[in-house]
Amino acid sequence: MSTALLLAIATASIVILLLLVIKTKVHPFVALLIVSLLVAIATGIPADKIMETIFSGMGNLLGHITIIIVLGAMLGAVIEASGGAESLAQRFSKSLGIKRTVAALTMAAFILGIPVFFEVGFIIVIPLIYGFTKVARVSPLKFGLPMAGVMLTVHVALPTHPGAAAAAGILHTDMGWLMMLGILISIPVGIVGYYVAKAMNLRQYHLSVDVLEQLQLAKPEGKPKNDAPAPGALTITGLIVVPILLIVMGTVAHTTLEEGSTLRAVMTVIGTPAIALLIALGLAAWLLGVRRGWSKEKLEDLTGRAIPSSASVILVAGAGGAFGKVLVESGVGKALALTLETLHLPLVPAAFILSLALRASQGSATVAILTTSGLLSQAVGEVTGMQRVLVTLAACFGGLGLSHVNDAGFWVVTRYLGLSVADGLKTWTVLTTVMGLSGFALTWLVWGMI
Repeated sequence: MSTALLLAIATASIVILLLLVIKTKVHPFVALLIVSLLVAIATGIPADKIMETIFSGMGNLLGHITIIIVLGAMLGAVIEASGGAESLAQRFSKSLGIKRTVAALTMAAFILGIPVFFEVGFIIVIPLIYGFTKVARVSPLKFGLPMAGVMLTVHVALPTHPGAAAAAGILHTDMGWLMMLGILISIPVGIVGYYVAKAMNLRQYHLSVDVLEQLQLAKPEGKPKNDAPAPGALTITGLIVVPILLIVMGTVAHTTLEEGSTLRAVMTVIGTPAIALLIALGLAAWLLGVRRGWSKEKLEDLTGRAIPSSASVILVAGAGGAFGKVLVESGVGKALALTLETLHLPLVPAAFILSLALRASQGSATVAILTTSGLLSQAVGEVTGMQRVLVTLAACFGGLGLSHVNDAGFWVVTRYLGLSVADGLKTWTVLTTVMGLSGFALTWLVWGMI
């Protein structure tokens, strides 16, 4: 199939998906499955491989995020019902004021994002976002957009995460310099994201009923009441930090301790995101529930109620993974990469544009960064060590932009923040693209200075 036809099919598939979700109000899960099937048929994927491809795309993603989302939702439900998130929010807001609190949480999200994968970190901070939202009586986007933006920035730019680390290996980039320059450039990119998100929050967005209920702006029947005093800010902070600390310790142990070491094996297991969240949930159930007089029935009811609210996020994200997998298997990404490669652009803009286009075409930032690095691996043969670092960073920042309907992260962010697809495109997609462009501009500026 010709490159032009493949690109036309990919473009048409996204237009059809948006029409199904925005105009005809088809549920995103169903719409994504329909479009995935249409693309698979149109691009000639063998009939006996179509459903296998869809199952593979959905299964791979759900295997990664399902446990994390459900445990994160349960942890958030326990913290929210205890009044702890609101207690922490009141203390911060009283000390700093709302404007400074948003900035402080954005800085905290930057630090959190360095060791923790984007989806995991975002789910961990959701209870805080909701708690601060209720105290400040503002939209969750006020806190959620800048926090999610900086977390995704460090996820794509720093070699503590798979995309940047693998790209460094493919392009033979110095990992230390990549880390240092990645942090130095990500800081101003995060500041840009903070102010862009602030400008976006000047207008009001309609929130989903699920999120309104989570924020107690609507009044769901039968919500458990909390009669005990709210736990202290230090307790809640500790519960948020515990899974992060365990994940960091697991990563450090895996890379520094001898293979076969018992301590390394133990830390590797408890440092996985799912186990770390399970431990945090157990601590929360004890510290916020049992020790404060909650019955076993109340804890069971709270954690059970968290599952339906997380089901929609899981299913839609999984369908997004299926759509992305079909686009990859159809050859759309390769066709686009070959088209751009023939333009013979300078290395830094070529790395950024290739990665950005691949990100837009198939959804995964990591796949976009790795594919771009592979395509440029021969072209960087003549460049210096520092120039290799900048080419790698340009590819990484390309993977930051254009997060939209074929990206599972788009659905996680928009569902938890209560955004419609149209508003998600106006906010999250625009925010990630502006931040990606900012990272590219700074990278190219440094290139011109060396």
